[in-house]
Amino acid sequence: MINNLSAKNLNVWFGEKHVLKNVDVEFPKNQVTALIGPSGCGKSTLLRSFNRMHDLSPDAKIEGTLTIDDLNLYQKDIPVTDIRKRIGMVFQKANPFPKSIQENIAYGLRINNLSYNQSYIQKALEEAFLWDEVKNDLKMPATRLSGGQQQRLCIARAVALRPEVILMDEPCSALDPVSTLKIEELIHKLKEKYTIVIVTHNMQQAQRVADKTIFMYLGEVKEEGKTYDIFNNPVNEITKNYISGHFG
Repeated sequence: MINNLSAKNLNVWFGEKHVLKNVDVEFPKNQVTALIGPSGCGKSTLLRSFNRMHDLSPDAKIEGTLTIDDLNLYQKDIPVTDIRKRIGMVFQKANPFPKSIQENIAYGLRINNLSYNQSYIQKALEEAFLWDEVKNDLKMPATRLSGGQQQRLCIARAVALRPEVILMDEPCSALDPVSTLKIEELIHKLKEKYTIVIVTHNMQQAQRVADKTIFMYLGEVKEEGKTYDIFNNPVNEITKNYISGHFG
């Protein structure tokens, strides 16, 4: 199995708080990996470590090795913008720019000095299963889209940069069931081209979309494996208690 994203002996502190402890994880190429575990266990911290989001936190301290292919993501001579071209991010709350639908796609391409044309914008929207819904309203403000459409626009904005990896931090938590289903269908399609890591509190969603599942607790990886095995035959007692709803 090819892994193009990994962390070795990763430790993260915010001030005195030790949030991630000796985390070793690998994310298989062209698969969906779900990060599950109770609130505060470090799932989002792990996700954001790969995208260098903690660079914005002055009290953050990171030790360990994070790589995409053979590239150290924290190598000092690599601009963070180069990392984020290769590793896209979709957040819990849809965050479209206060611009038109097409400008949401075009703006990201421009600031990354990537050439594009109208067909490029169309392709990104098609990949996000959004083109047919917005093709006649491309100049409409993105903020007028529904919540589910806004989230798919943010995914289109991410895939337009042609990353290798897409990180998703609870992308469906604010969405209704119909919009959630569309995002899940989209995730299944996207893994043909991208490696996807998704943080979710929804156990059913993890089982529906993920090939691999990693269970985290108190900043540590407690168990990982094929999603079917994690949910049907967990080895660790604490994993069993979590997925059966004894705590969360």
